Amino acid sequence: MKTLFRLFFCSLFSCGIHAYAQDLRPNIVVIIADDVGYNDFGCYGNKAAKTPNIDALAANGIKFTNAFLTASSCSPSRCSIISGRYPHNTGAPELHMPLPMHVPTIAGQLKKSGYYVASSGKWHLGDAAKNDFNLVTDSKFGDGGEARWLETMRTIPENKPFFMWLAAIDAHRTWGENEYSGTTNPDDISVPPYLVNNSATRKDLAQYTDEIVRFDVYVGKVVEELKRQNKFDNTMIIVMADNGRPFPRCKTRLYDDGIKTPFIVHWNSHLKQKGTSSDVLLSVIDLAPTFAAIAGEVPLLSYQGVSFLDVLNNPEKEIRKYVFAEHNWHDYEAYERMVRTRNYLIIKNLRSWLPQSTSADNHREVAFQELVKVKNSGMLLPAQVDNFVSPRSIEEFYDCKADSLQLTNLISDEKYFNKVNELRKILSQWQEETGDTQPVRLTQSRYDYFTAEDISGIERGDFFKNHRGEIPGEAKRASWINAPGPR
Repeated sequence: MKTLFRLFFCSLFSCGIHAYAQDLRPNIVVIIADDVGYNDFGCYGNKAAKTPNIDALAANGIKFTNAFLTASSCSPSRCSIISGRYPHNTGAPELHMPLPMHVPTIAGQLKKSGYYVASSGKWHLGDAAKNDFNLVTDSKFGDGGEARWLETMRTIPENKPFFMWLAAIDAHRTWGENEYSGTTNPDDISVPPYLVNNSATRKDLAQYTDEIVRFDVYVGKVVEELKRQNKFDNTMIIVMADNGRPFPRCKTRLYDDGIKTPFIVHWNSHLKQKGTSSDVLLSVIDLAPTFAAIAGEVPLLSYQGVSFLDVLNNPEKEIRKYVFAEHNWHDYEAYERMVRTRNYLIIKNLRSWLPQSTSADNHREVAFQELVKVKNSGMLLPAQVDNFVSPRSIEEFYDCKADSLQLTNLISDEKYFNKVNELRKILSQWQEETGDTQPVRLTQSRYDYFTAEDISGIERGDFFKNHRGEIPGEAKRASWINAPGPR
């Protein structure tokens, strides 16, 4: 009777001792798209994207419309998600920095608690984090990064709960081999006003969407495999992205097109309100404490987020008033910080004399180069001009409810005087409490803004080893600070 009693409570993720044979705690599968915008799945209203498998998860789960990343940049974002910490608190706030050994991860906590922990696909977390996994398959994973997902899932032990970190390369540039190429009709593409609306840009966006189609197919295969193993009902599945779409004014940037992520939670045996949408604010640092709670563990002190388990029971349950994010070096010198509420966004830019970059792969490809061509002809529209403006405003403020693309900077509008001051104070408080710093000598741009040609003259490995500037947070040892900051 006692054994049955413990099994029952562990199945409700409220037990921290796991010495019995059948561990019934819920499984967790995180599926991460690479460089995919928050509104680029069909369930988010994208009429060009064919994503039936993701849409089905949303139709029987919860679709979040206000989930935010902490960085719109590949490795800083992933290090933040897996550690539950802001980028400057991970010790890896810039692109291609490994997560330090002293920073714990949710993967490591789950592994210690008895979970089988595995990753397949794109890694980008550094070597130290591999110690927190039972298995990492980060090579020979196909052009889209998904080819070994099922192989990895078939290594799951029969009597253990599991945590799967399934990371795609889709839809990262450049567009590679894809059996789903041509799936998307360029004429169905909706071109945002900050890009040139011509055939070349529409084709570029269509090829991007074709890679999302492939990602969706593999999401479907993961679902099929879970059902085959009879583990679908007891598995929380999350579908999300690491940063915004790989286009100008999206990836790396702190507008919604860069920093907001699609976020779908499916959990067949536990969700009470299926097929619902929630607009409560979530940050990806909230994943780690949520997963710890599911496993019946006390969240680590290092986690700076808060569990959203209550939101899964009540999709209107508020757990935070603010989300925070940062833009550090990603091919180009940068230092931006932002705080976002449901309706308002303020961005502080301490490299305001520079034009707003995205990433070198964006700058050398079609959509950006079409902007350059039109710029040279003197025919850019106002929203397109913003891709090249310098110097810029040190502060930007947006009414996101009225201006969903954040195109009109209202920082000088007296109507918002009180709200601007409120968010300035909150942002400053967050920086102070979490040990953020503002280095004078940041890592310098490695590429030409207009052509994306390497202007550093330094070999890649040497650049990252010997030519980084001071890292934000380094002066205050921010990777050792456990303060969560305001919520």
